[in-house]
Amino acid sequence: MAPNALFLFSVLAIPLLLLPCPTAAGHDYRDALRKSILFFEGQRSGKLPADQRLRWRHDSALHDGATAGVDLSGGYYDAGDNIKFGFPMAFSTTMLSWSVIDFEKSMGTELGNALKAVRWGTDYLLKATAKIGSGVVFVQVGDPYSDHNCWERPEDMDTLRTVFKIDGSHPGSDVAGETAAALAAASIVFRSRDPSYSTMLLNRAVAVFQFADKHRGAYSNSLHRAVCPFYCDVNGYQDELLWAAAWLHKASRRRQYREYIVRNEVVLRAGDTINEFGWDNKHAGINVLISKEVLMGRAEYFASFKQNADGFICSTLPGISHPQVQYSPGGLIFKAGGSNMQHVTSLSFLLLAYSNYLSHANKVVPCGETTATPALLKHLAKRQVDYILGDNPLGMSYMVGYGARYPQRIHHRASSLPSVAAHPAHIGCKAGSRYYFSPNPNPNVLLGAVVGGPTNNTDSFPDSRPFFQQSEPTTYINAPLVGLLAFFSAHY
Repeated sequence: MAPNALFLFSVLAIPLLLLPCPTAAGHDYRDALRKSILFFEGQRSGKLPADQRLRWRHDSALHDGATAGVDLSGGYYDAGDNIKFGFPMAFSTTMLSWSVIDFEKSMGTELGNALKAVRWGTDYLLKATAKIGSGVVFVQVGDPYSDHNCWERPEDMDTLRTVFKIDGSHPGSDVAGETAAALAAASIVFRSRDPSYSTMLLNRAVAVFQFADKHRGAYSNSLHRAVCPFYCDVNGYQDELLWAAAWLHKASRRRQYREYIVRNEVVLRAGDTINEFGWDNKHAGINVLISKEVLMGRAEYFASFKQNADGFICSTLPGISHPQVQYSPGGLIFKAGGSNMQHVTSLSFLLLAYSNYLSHANKVVPCGETTATPALLKHLAKRQVDYILGDNPLGMSYMVGYGARYPQRIHHRASSLPSVAAHPAHIGCKAGSRYYFSPNPNPNVLLGAVVGGPTNNTDSFPDSRPFFQQSEPTTYINAPLVGLLAFFSAHY
């Protein structure tokens, strides 16, 4: 059957709910791309650079790490609070790097800003792993209970900036594995742009991975009160070890990582939950990343990963019943739990990445009576991005600052409180509460922030700060979206 006929058959096989909603005009993906990267500047911690574009943000947390005798300034606040959680920060950095690796040719003038976003993350991760030679990795700065008890600007922070670490006696293979993956992925990004920095990243990734593999255990067990229920590792640490090995193999081409992956595929449960991907669960990402090797005809010993990746693709197709992947009436990927957009952007990224790998190999994925062509997968990913940008039953964009209607009262301290320029005086821990409960829009527009979005299957959205699962933006929602928007800005 001709490729076009395959595509036609496949599209006709999907329900109408995933066909594009009618819009007056196409989306400005280039504008959305610019804003999606700009969001990361609003999440910066530490000393802000002279070229900082979101001017309502100022320096914050300059003395992070001082209580432990180290410099842990910099990095990103993961969401609307003022904690630096290492696990989601590392995942966001990995996904920013993957976005650049796969889609840099589509980024145009935004490539430089994307590179800065990656480096802001890796510069911090290098600080956090500087004592790896002594078997120590710093994985969090800030006491979450102290922080969540206050509503204050990061510039005013007077909450506990407790430093949390993992070591040989208190392992954290999950957070260490993700950190190694981030460093390895970024080493590819900077390989030709800054060879010495790239080498530093790769060497550090190797050392951190060795530590993670040698001292196996979940950081949730070692640091339970500090990380649970916020970023508790529910899925286990095994997937992060495989994920890190996959990125180290891609970055170094060393045989030892290929052998590690093959040897540990069953032990580390590569085939588990094939349609989950996010800061906690890497399985779908592992399978898609490794499958590129198989599709290029270079690695038949990874064939089982491609089988898993094909299974992931089939499980996401609308009309194929699967309890793990559902769609709202308006066509949004829906998974139980909070911050649903994290699933939407991460899974859509994988759909797009895999569609490109299939295209280059001239392959399709058979899914029963439906054939998943590269064109169909791009269509599905684009439908999710378009929903985020406004093609949904509410007719609103879930990206702050994009479109005529978008969330005004996002659950974000810095955005919801007056800026230092507008209100130079200190705003204390409880003094910020009146801004939290205010019905007024946030005074500072956090351009590009994508909120958690609808978390039920009715496509409804309460634009209210207290509904944090719906109204809070996160770095790990935006990071995969950068790659998606780059591709669609260049091809649509």
